[in-house]
Amino acid sequence: MPLYLGWTMEADEVVALPVDDLALRVLRDARDADEWNWHNWVRRARVAYQKHPDAVLALTEAWTWLLNRGLVVWNVHKDTPASFMISRQGHAALDRGLAWIQAVQRLDIELVPVLEAKARPQFLRGDFEAAALLAMKEVELRVRTMANLPDSLTGTALMQQAFRPGRGDQAPGPLTDQTVDGGEAVGMMELFKGAIGLFKNPPSHRRVDYKDPTEAAEVLLLADLLMRLLDKIEKS
Repeated sequence: MPLYLGWTMEADEVVALPVDDLALRVLRDARDADEWNWHNWVRRARVAYQKHPDAVLALTEAWTWLLNRGLVVWNVHKDTPASFMISRQGHAALDRGLAWIQAVQRLDIELVPVLEAKARPQFLRGDFEAAALLAMKEVELRVRTMANLPDSLTGTALMQQAFRPGRGDQAPGPLTDQTVDGGEAVGMMELFKGAIGLFKNPPSHRRVDYKDPTEAAEVLLLADLLMRLLDKIEKS
């Protein structure tokens, strides 16, 4: 049942698709048809699927999804509320695919200011390795600054010194919370060591290719969590 170019899905296929997958197909179909009025697109869908109101509903939901996420925006050159044009992010979504859209959705929260300003733009440009590495470098820099440790101390060794629990004659690290159980203190140290060792150190020595944008998004979210833990330490 073609609507425009290359659209051959049956009604049950339309209904079965997740809304984000369906929305990207709708957006590509509208682009290929050079459509500028989403009401007109839906009218044609109603004709094509006139015996399947559930499919028409799913397609309308897909348009709503596109509108709500800014992948299409109002076309100021057309004098009708239903006019639209594909946004810059919409074009990026068409170029980079569903995995990129899902990763961007995963990052649809406000990151701490330094990651918002530096890491998110790299991610949105599709440079996932740079975004992940930059985020973890910012964590490393902040730990060093807060702990007042030398520049020569880097990576997991830095995290060990900053968060080491006090044992015997060994004084606790400058960022260690001495009010918590010893196991929690060790857990905090290992959390920072593991994050830096796995996501910051390898790209410093070799190329790490983040083919899955969701993985890069998770690294940014982990860096955001570490930064927020440092905020709590700084305020305590």
